[in-house]
Amino acid sequence: MCGIVGVISRSPVNQLIYDALLLLQHRGQDAAGIVTMQGSKCYMQKARGMVRDVFRTRNMRALPGTVGLGQVRYPTAGNAYSEEEAQPFYVNAPFGIVLVHNGNLTNAAALERELVEVDRRHINTRSDSEVLINVLAHELEAAAARAAELTPEIVFDAVRTVHRRLRGSYAVIALIAGHGLLAFRDPYGIRPLCFSETRDGEFMVASESVAIEGAAHGHVARDVAPGEAIFVDLAGRVHAAQCAERPTLNPCMFEYVYLARPDSVLDGISVYQARLNLGETLAQRVISTMPPSEIDVVIPIPESSRPSAMQLALRIGKPYREGFVKNRYVGRTFIMPGQGVRKKSVRQKLNAIGMEFRDRNVLLVDDSIVRGTTSKEIVQMAREAGARKVYMASAAPPVRYPNVYGIDMPTKDELIAHGRTVEEIREFIGADALIYQDVEAMKRVVRSLNPRLDGFEAACFDGVYITGDVSAADFDAMAAQRTLPLDEDEADARSRLALQGISEAA
Repeated sequence: MCGIVGVISRSPVNQLIYDALLLLQHRGQDAAGIVTMQGSKCYMQKARGMVRDVFRTRNMRALPGTVGLGQVRYPTAGNAYSEEEAQPFYVNAPFGIVLVHNGNLTNAAALERELVEVDRRHINTRSDSEVLINVLAHELEAAAARAAELTPEIVFDAVRTVHRRLRGSYAVIALIAGHGLLAFRDPYGIRPLCFSETRDGEFMVASESVAIEGAAHGHVARDVAPGEAIFVDLAGRVHAAQCAERPTLNPCMFEYVYLARPDSVLDGISVYQARLNLGETLAQRVISTMPPSEIDVVIPIPESSRPSAMQLALRIGKPYREGFVKNRYVGRTFIMPGQGVRKKSVRQKLNAIGMEFRDRNVLLVDDSIVRGTTSKEIVQMAREAGARKVYMASAAPPVRYPNVYGIDMPTKDELIAHGRTVEEIREFIGADALIYQDVEAMKRVVRSLNPRLDGFEAACFDGVYITGDVSAADFDAMAAQRTLPLDEDEADARSRLALQGISEAA
């Protein structure tokens, strides 16, 4: 999960991209980068850390141009603490290409071998995004060799071949020096991407609608379709083509459950409304599991669970209360690297309001339970605050399977629900009752907001990997990649990064 943005304008774009990245900060805290283009020359600033720390006034002054792109990184592949793997990535041939990528390639290792042994291209990092830019560069070079100049159709021919070579999830924005901006999305539409075109000739593409509406004060024209490529030349002319053979729209369910901001609209679905709907059907699960009379108050675990908790409370006829105060200057525990740091940060992040718990039976509502570490700590906090009984409800079903499409849960050993019953999970987190969302109900109520969807990428809940190319060996390889030993400097960096602040909007 990363946040990406690209802009073509008639005025300097550095501030606009910076503002958009601030609005996408929830999608990645590890690193940030911006590249701008003036003429055929690229100007880049990228480093580990938050947007506000990576870019200073001197950096912004060094980013001229009316074309640019940016990314906030949340690593799910490669080395999380390598400055070299911060995006954007750049290759100087053909034309000069810079690229940002949100997603995860499931065949990155095989592609790297092809690039080195067949395409004769060099890969310098463990990042699948570097693999992706080199595949794109190779196919652009091959397509351009058949024509006198680089036309939109030549670009689309290259993207068609890229689609045939890549597997996994990818939303991509690239700048081709001297030609324009290219955006495309994988044939399943797993990771989000939307765009806007204004009357004054400004074009913007981003991971979430909030980046366009908040940074550019614009309105999203539409989502980039699965398999579609959009090319905007430097004159501001927009060209689009479907480049995949059999595209289907299967957005990642976890975007609606947790990842995206509630004020975003992804693939025609309001994230906020989706979470309200999840609260409605979760309430039905609660009612069928235990009498609502046993519940005194419904309390959300900030932030993403609030809409679901409010709707659940309304449905069962119990008061909704804010029982936890969140320290907004501590990062999201879910995307913090290192289980030890994650445990340490929970109580730095939340503090209980004693009067809302004292002598009450409380129903805590969370958006999901992934590793169980945070849930266990929060249940204990509620008891220490004086709760008589502590019930837990999850707006998402049990997360039982690894994710390979860009969410930080690639190893089964990290998942509390893998190989465990609900009762065993309840015992682990210490709750008096545990209620989970139903998988099919979840899909039904979210899809009702846009019946044109073909389905969802929900592999972490149902074990169905829609790209059809994932095996047990792939999981083992990904687990090994993410558990490489850290040297002392990397371990120190891990702790510092995890404890950096973020004013979270999601």
